[in-house]
Amino acid sequence: MMKNIYEFSCADSSGQNIDLSSYKGKVLLIVNTASQCGFTPQYEGLENLQKAYSDDSFSVLAFPCNQFGGQEPGTNEEITEFCKLNYNTNFPIFSKVDVKGDHAHPLFSFLTKERKGLLGTENIKWNFTKFLVNKEGEPVARYAPSTTPEKIQSDIEKLLNS
Repeated sequence: MMKNIYEFSCADSSGQNIDLSSYKGKVLLIVNTASQCGFTPQYEGLENLQKAYSDDSFSVLAFPCNQFGGQEPGTNEEITEFCKLNYNTNFPIFSKVDVKGDHAHPLFSFLTKERKGLLGTENIKWNFTKFLVNKEGEPVARYAPSTTPEKIQSDIEKLLNS
């Protein structure tokens, strides 16, 4: 039985395989993102968290997903360019993935089993669902799309200081 995210690897936006064990010892905020969503402006808050805590062993990991309203139709290159151009993002953006259903990326299958949503549901319901992962690679919290990055800041600080 998998206990942490370090057993997974994911393709980055250029298609290079990244072993998540390279993030050992870091607090992570894993987010399924989209460029044409009502929550897209949260990229700004995510980048603010990245800037505030990147020196403190923290990183946002963004996983674009086109499963909700077709709000992420672009290629990996277009998505990365959009984020840099509009939000000056510096956190890792991975290749587009499915986060639910038969073709869900194994990382998201793990995250949703470990941290269920409202009323115990595993399925991710929309873009910008967020998972907070501690320094041991264990998912410790799940946040709704409407929960802004700013509201998660104190939880990140607690994990960084623990």
